[in-house]
Amino acid sequence: MQKEAWYSSTIEKAVRDLSGDLTTGLSSTEVEARLERYGLNQIRQGGQRTVFRIFAAQITDFMILVLLAAAIVSGVVGELRDAIAIVVIVILNAVIGTIQEYRAQRAIAALQKMAAPEATVIRDGETVSIPATSLVPGDLVLLEAGNIVPADLRLYESVQLQINESALTGESHAASKSIEVISDTGLPLGDRRNMAFNGTMVTRGHGKGIVVATGMNSEIGNIAELLQEEVSARTPLQIRLTRFGKQLALAILVICTLIFIIGLLQHQPVLLMFLTAVSLAVAAIPEALPAVVTISLALGARKLSRRNALVRRLPAVETLGSVTYICSDKTGTLTQNQMHVEAYFADERRLYEIPDKENEVMLWQRLGQAMALNNTVADQPANRDETVPTGDPTEVALLLAAKKAGHIKSALAHQLPQVAELPFDEQRKCMTTLHQDHSVVISFTKGAPEVILAMCKNQLTRQGVQDWEQKTVLQQAKELAAEGYRVLAIATREFKSIPENCTSSSIESDLTFLGLIGMMDPPREEVLQAVADCRAAGIVPVMITGDHPETAGSIAIRLGIADKQDRVITGQELEKLSDTELASQVRDIRVYARVDPKQKIRIVKALQDQGEFVAMTGDGVNDAPALKRAGIGVAMGKKGTDVAREAADMVLLDDNFATIVAAVKEGRRIFDDIRKFIKYTMTSNSGEIWTLVLAMLMGMPLPLLPIHILWINLVTDGLPGLALASEPAERKVMQRGPRPPEENIFAHGMWQHIVFVGILIGVISIGAQAWMLARGVDYWQTAVFTTLTFAQLFHVMAIRSERDSLFRIGLFSNPQLLGAVLLTVVLQLMVIYVPAFNTIFKTDPLPIYDLGICVLLASIVFFVVEIEKWMIRRGWLYVNR
Repeated sequence: MQKEAWYSSTIEKAVRDLSGDLTTGLSSTEVEARLERYGLNQIRQGGQRTVFRIFAAQITDFMILVLLAAAIVSGVVGELRDAIAIVVIVILNAVIGTIQEYRAQRAIAALQKMAAPEATVIRDGETVSIPATSLVPGDLVLLEAGNIVPADLRLYESVQLQINESALTGESHAASKSIEVISDTGLPLGDRRNMAFNGTMVTRGHGKGIVVATGMNSEIGNIAELLQEEVSARTPLQIRLTRFGKQLALAILVICTLIFIIGLLQHQPVLLMFLTAVSLAVAAIPEALPAVVTISLALGARKLSRRNALVRRLPAVETLGSVTYICSDKTGTLTQNQMHVEAYFADERRLYEIPDKENEVMLWQRLGQAMALNNTVADQPANRDETVPTGDPTEVALLLAAKKAGHIKSALAHQLPQVAELPFDEQRKCMTTLHQDHSVVISFTKGAPEVILAMCKNQLTRQGVQDWEQKTVLQQAKELAAEGYRVLAIATREFKSIPENCTSSSIESDLTFLGLIGMMDPPREEVLQAVADCRAAGIVPVMITGDHPETAGSIAIRLGIADKQDRVITGQELEKLSDTELASQVRDIRVYARVDPKQKIRIVKALQDQGEFVAMTGDGVNDAPALKRAGIGVAMGKKGTDVAREAADMVLLDDNFATIVAAVKEGRRIFDDIRKFIKYTMTSNSGEIWTLVLAMLMGMPLPLLPIHILWINLVTDGLPGLALASEPAERKVMQRGPRPPEENIFAHGMWQHIVFVGILIGVISIGAQAWMLARGVDYWQTAVFTTLTFAQLFHVMAIRSERDSLFRIGLFSNPQLLGAVLLTVVLQLMVIYVPAFNTIFKTDPLPIYDLGICVLLASIVFFVVEIEKWMIRRGWLYVNR
């Protein structure tokens, strides 16, 4: 039934098809039968996974399984501390993931809050109030200002009825409703003027409608169904880490097996080589990686919360770093979601405000008076000392513009008391009020330009009443409309007394034209810079809105999203494009107008199919499915609906589009820091492996014991590695393009660095071993252990930036890392010089001279990496970065 184009049906046909009655409504017996057939008028929640099933899914991720395997191996070889640490980390991350998914499932529940709690209907010939959930198709519903529409209705009575549909359509101003049949088919929701939709708000007038769709068959129900169908894609970080885990597991298995075999061929003890291989395997698995990811994301989320961005799903923070397209709703996201008067055409010229210095001129007096008095907006108390105008957004804009020019409605109501009114209706498309002005009566009429101008015989200018060229004014009205303004015309007339017959024909004729008013929901001031920043970062902003194409195009040009030559695609045009045609054009389209929720999803999916990573911003119910389908959904917190907020990954608490730029920067920082952690730990592991392999190949004694490997893994890798999560963003992080979502985590020279620096650390460590063995000292193994440890500490200080020298970024710019390095140094010295630790770790105290030599050798790593970064800055290495 939801597929029926009810707006193109006559009232008689709709009533007949629904077996209704416009006089008595449905009978109680018929209502019961229809409730059995159609069910309750409520949003149905889809099949949701239990908390246990969500938790189980979290711990079956491949990287998590590898870590659990490492925990089992650690327990088998007696390293219970490592095993417990790994299990705790796995459980912590699984719990966080479970909470995230459970919260995401609440998106459907928020839709239920939008349903009207009660509805006024005609049943059994009587007007009664009933729970909105008991409405059925065929019911007759009465609407008044302030009501939430309880179901989808085909209107059969409309008296100045206006409904705010912005949450569904994206239009800033309330939609005027009528009952006439609309012959066109395939119209977007915003153009179905004889329909009222479930969950929207009546702002003015009253009306009646027959229920045509309830519950999941309503437009909100269709959105709920889309939300149930759409499942958020895995984030780039999850994809990369899964791939990394598989590659790492395979590499560890091969390398540890080779080391075990080489040791046996060199007649090393079987148990010793088994323990060495297993210890190396445990050390090579970066069990702190999930913790580092969680800490990085949590720190990023905390930073963003201080900038009014609430992260609902932690991976969303990093995900922003991969965004290539930001598809943004217009109303309330790029714009202020409040109509403003921005342009006038009066006195044969265009102005952008009423001239203060000419207020004494009759033209400006009358224009300001008309804007204030031809107005049904009422002031509502905001607090003890202030009031705010509430009502139709267009009239609120007129009232505020008049007030800005010094024309206060409350004062004018005493000076020019209203004596009569011809209310607005869809047939006349205008509204007139009459006011007593001393001995005369003046009228103010406002409405559609083509209607008002046809009623005028002359115009008022600074020089007084003059003849005029109607074509000139009509052309100006068309130009304002083409620029995206909503245009109204205002005129006046003077009477000696109140006409006996206050009819349209007697009052709305022979008028004097005052001016055209151009209104617009203006762009947010900060968005222009935010759009420019996005472009500089290689991100393409796209506008997707339910508003009119002229308005959408105008705003997009003003913001720099589109150029004048760019085409605006409407929902009807989009519907005619095949998937293949859309795929070939989607990367070049910057503005979509009059689109519905399903089309928003289609646009997002088309971009994703082209390999783009899409962020979707929005605030309305109509945005929710696309928010969930996008790589990352960003909702507005103040003016956003509950539905949009629940479907989103991140909520902007200040509704500031510019906050997204800060979030993108934070996402890039987080991914950079995760890469640095992987680079650090894998280079450390590479150094340990090369130390063992080179010693065996050169026929030297085993340089490291299993306990040494596990100590390095636990302390040297762990403490500084975790502190890397606090590393500030790179200087030019927002001047490079987005990372392709499919990009390998080892890209941009990382694997070359791991291999090269790993070999360097191995050579330095073996060099220390050879030198100590040549001198015949007993503490040669402690020297290798110490050299390797300090080499890794020098390495972590050198890789804090991928390009800039440590001397440029400053030693103290990451105090957490500096503290972790100093703590590691203290712990390592304790292992060397405290007798109790000597026994546990099988170490010997090093003479100060030899300790100095070990530190000096280890420092080579720092200077080599600094040279590597200098070559990167010169463009000699990894030029694709």
